[in-house]
This record gives sequence, structure tokens and C-alpha cells, in this order.
Amino acid sequence: MTGHVLRPATPADYDAVAAVVDEWWDRPVLASLPRLFLDHFHRTSLIAEGPEGMAGFLVGLLSPSVEDEAYIHFVGVCPAARGGGVARAMYERFFALARAHDRHVVKAITSPVNEASIAFHWRMGFTASEPVPDYNGPGTRLVTFARGI
Repeated sequence: MTGHVLRPATPADYDAVAAVVDEWWDRPVLASLPRLFLDHFHRTSLIAEGPEGMAGFLVGLLSPSVEDEAYIHFVGVCPAARGGGVARAMYERFFALARAHDRHVVKAITSPVNEASIAFHWRMGFTASEPVPDYNGPGTRLVTFARGI
């Protein structure tokens, strides 16, 4: 991850994230990342900054309901920074944060069409489910991930 620095997110980072997320995904996904995530979970979220500005972000939280779990809600890496270890570095930092809060499992989800995300999670040691029908309501199949930390 040469030339990139990780820092905790702040609520003020939301506008920069919102400005790039649809472009980075090459499809409309902003609705899955409302402002409330950085308003309420910025201390467990990360920003990767590089020479060209924001190179990535991770929005994560410590589950308030399942005391042993943490959850990575959304991760984005600038297309120009992909393959440089930015996502891996953010995940590793989040794992350390979760362990520091006595969490032992990290979970995540993605769309079955997001083959790059599925492959990345496999490389990071997550187990993946088959697509779960109606995960977020009728017609929304999602793949779930879990990893012990």
C-alpha cells in the first residue's frame, strides 16, 4: 500500500464518499450508503488517502446486538488504486479494531454479480454463502460472508 495513509473516517467524509461511490462501482449504489453510517459509525470506519486524494474507504461497525461480531457494510477503492493493497490494508486495520473490542467474527455481504468482491473476500479468508434469496426483501439475493479474527 505504497503512498497511502489510513485514518479514521469523520462525518465530514460522507460528501467525498458519496461523490465517487456510484462511479467507483460503475452502477448506482449510493442508496445503500446513507449519511447515517458516517454520522454514527465513523469511529469504526476508515479512509485511505493517497497522493491523489481519497483512494478508498471502509464503513464498518461493531454490532450493538451481537456482542461477538463486527460488520463491514461498504468498501470502496478508487479504480486507479486497485490491486495496490488498499482494501487489504483497510480490512486488516478493521480486524485489529474489532479484536480490540473483543469481537471474534467479522461479517459482510455483497451482490452475487459482484464477482470481484466475492473473490476478494475468499482471498481474505472469509467463507461465503450461496446467494440468499430475498435477503433484503423480495428479489434481493445477496451473498453473506463470515471470518473469524
